[in-house]
Amino acid sequence: MTKQLLNIALALFVLGVAGCAAPPQLPERSAANPARIDLSGQWKLRTDPNAPSARPERQEEMIRLPPASSRRRQQVVVHEPRNSKSKGPSVHVFIETGKALKITQTEHGLFISFDRAVVEEFTFGENRLVSVGPIEAQRVSGWEGPIFIVETMDAEGATLRETWTLTAGAGRGELMRDIEIVDDDQRQLSFKRQVFDRS
Repeated sequence: MTKQLLNIALALFVLGVAGCAAPPQLPERSAANPARIDLSGQWKLRTDPNAPSARPERQEEMIRLPPASSRRRQQVVVHEPRNSKSKGPSVHVFIETGKALKITQTEHGLFISFDRAVVEEFTFGENRLVSVGPIEAQRVSGWEGPIFIVETMDAEGATLRETWTLTAGAGRGELMRDIEIVDDDQRQLSFKRQVFDRS
């Protein structure tokens, strides 16, 4: 009987320690830009669905995003913390999108203007807490070779991952942005590819 009680006490202790474990953390990203990539410029979203590079190689569930200005008006509604998995990850509120981008790149970071309505600032090598309304998340950003990566993780561990890549397209090149939300042990929930041409 005493051994059984000891086993129960040990099991409860292990569960308690597991419950107090630190939340997951995103790995830090490099502030260095070894490939000397410059994303600066005026960019226009390519809307031709038949353009080869505009088609995602994999497409589980497309992210449907309203314009940035209307999302800002809806924040009171959409930024409620989720109480269950059925509502989906709250990290989606950190996605910005637009048909026209103005990107200004400095030695230390990027400023991205979406449709002249919303400006996002990303510091190379950042690791900080960001918030939209009551939703808080950890954000890291930096370079991995020629790719600029931004990762934002909410309190439940769902991660928004954005990559920005310059590719050799026709004319003056193109900017490719991949957006994905991953939750539940790397299960991909959403994926969207956007291709921008210099305007």
